[in-house]
Amino acid sequence: MIQVTNLVKQYGNKTALQGIHFTVEKGQIMGLLGPNGAGKSTTMNIMTGYLSATSGEVKIGGYDILTEPMKAKKLIGYLPEIPPLYLDMKVKEYLNFVAQLKKVKKKDRKTQVEEVIRMTELEEYENRLIKFLSKGYKQRVGLAQALLGEPELLILDEPTVGLDPKQIINMRKLIKELAKTHTIIISSHILSEISAVCDSVIIIDRGTVIAQGTTEELEAKFGDKNALDIIVKGEREAIEAAVSECSYFSAYELEESGDEQWIIKAEISETEEDIRDQLFFYFAEKKIPILNMEHKTKSLEDVFLQLTGKENEVK
Repeated sequence: MIQVTNLVKQYGNKTALQGIHFTVEKGQIMGLLGPNGAGKSTTMNIMTGYLSATSGEVKIGGYDILTEPMKAKKLIGYLPEIPPLYLDMKVKEYLNFVAQLKKVKKKDRKTQVEEVIRMTELEEYENRLIKFLSKGYKQRVGLAQALLGEPELLILDEPTVGLDPKQIINMRKLIKELAKTHTIIISSHILSEISAVCDSVIIIDRGTVIAQGTTEELEAKFGDKNALDIIVKGEREAIEAAVSECSYFSAYELEESGDEQWIIKAEISETEEDIRDQLFFYFAEKKIPILNMEHKTKSLEDVFLQLTGKENEVK
């Protein structure tokens, strides 16, 4: 559905995109993830035809956005971070106006407007002025305008920014429902958003794609299979002696967690074998009770921090 090849964008001496390359298959929900200033919005603006690229190619449904813009744009519904709303218009009036701009045939206009109002649950508000709507319902109106023209591809830039928790849940449910009939790209730096709704993830930093795959693939690729967190109880000296003698550990840290409890953050010597049974019996022989033991896994947030080092961007 989408093919982005060697996309470069320069602003004077600054290079915003440095050869971005990715594809998105039809029917996927793809998350475009990255810290502020990474190049997400620039990528989307080029994909939607709002900006031109310095070099490279973007094809939507086989149509080049530069050389065949009308055919490519007809396939796209775009919700910017700040929806393009006319606040002094009523909801239905505005959507009719957008339908005209998108050249929806007159005979289909009424049906399409009613359908997007139904899909975004705006029936109660269709005759209300947009300026009197809450942030969540303004987002819904923005999404409704993106759906007009029956686009195959939806590009959503920070679709839940500024929404309260209930509105976020409702928006995510709506996006999942739309995925049944649309290919969707969601740009966000909110990691829980990407994990909750996306089939695959592209992480961009400093204008470059630094990782791509499903959440599970990224967590597996960048996770540490040979790390265990073991919570034990006892005196520090006895625990340190037992850990230092343990042949299964290649390295470890001991961290106090209170009430004679200690966390052993251990790196396991290279092995394909699950050695938790052996460790249980080893510490039992040393009369050191294990309270908890689990493989240390990396979440999408951990992967993001590892790759970008942008801890202050994570929400």
